[in-house]
Amino acid sequence: MGIINDFFRKTGDSVKNTYQKMDASVKITCKKCGYEAKGYELIENSYICPDCGNYYRMSARDRIALTTDKNSFKELFQGLTSKDFLEFPNYQEKLKKATADTGEEDAVVCGKAEIDGNPCAIFVMNSKFIMASMGSVVGEKITRLFEYAIEEKLPVVGFTASGGARMQEGAVSLMQMAKVSGAVKNHSNAGLLYITVLTDPTTGGVTASFAMQGDIILAEPKALVGFAGRRVVEQTTKSQLPDNFQKAEFLLEHGFVDAIVPRPEMQKVLAELLILHKRRV
Repeated sequence: MGIINDFFRKTGDSVKNTYQKMDASVKITCKKCGYEAKGYELIENSYICPDCGNYYRMSARDRIALTTDKNSFKELFQGLTSKDFLEFPNYQEKLKKATADTGEEDAVVCGKAEIDGNPCAIFVMNSKFIMASMGSVVGEKITRLFEYAIEEKLPVVGFTASGGARMQEGAVSLMQMAKVSGAVKNHSNAGLLYITVLTDPTTGGVTASFAMQGDIILAEPKALVGFAGRRVVEQTTKSQLPDNFQKAEFLLEHGFVDAIVPRPEMQKVLAELLILHKRRV
């Protein structure tokens, strides 16, 4: 445990748990259709373009606020931040900037909450923090969440979004795939439910491990989900891929996703699934 603990740095109360909500008065131009929306329109419309339906990426806090019951979320495993143990060039600067920009300690927020009155453990990955890359802290916090869920006999709901393993942490980042997968298996062995929600983008080592290990796998419309990039796959297979390759709809068609759920309906669908699979003690 001593070696493992050396990977993490305690931050105490230096980082506040602020909600990174969009300024309601700001104007945002949709990159897809050019529609100019006011911030409050996007907030009220679940961060979806009112004109063309384009999905904007959300911070972890906004996702939690949208999905869980008001004041039900209790954050767990605070005070852990990644340590630059490889002395990777500019990594400390990247971490400081990501923390300053998001107000978060790392790329995932974990806790306990209720969804329409149904208790669950929940983790939400934050693409605004170094593209939600999976480093030692991400793996550690999600692993601890599954262990907590086993002790408390809770289902786990996980919102994934990631550019893959965090290269600045080398092999340690790749180790998180196996570590979290082991925790998922122990949770499953305890007879507990795990629901994953794939959001844009979910790629790399996260896709190759816990993102696709849910008992039920949901996805947001048109979310990019894959392991290697499109060009890499085309060059390797020497074939032309369909336009919707690695989109949620493509995965649904090929049996990798159970359902595509529009963002405004996500809370209701999750609540129904939690009720349907409620553990009988």
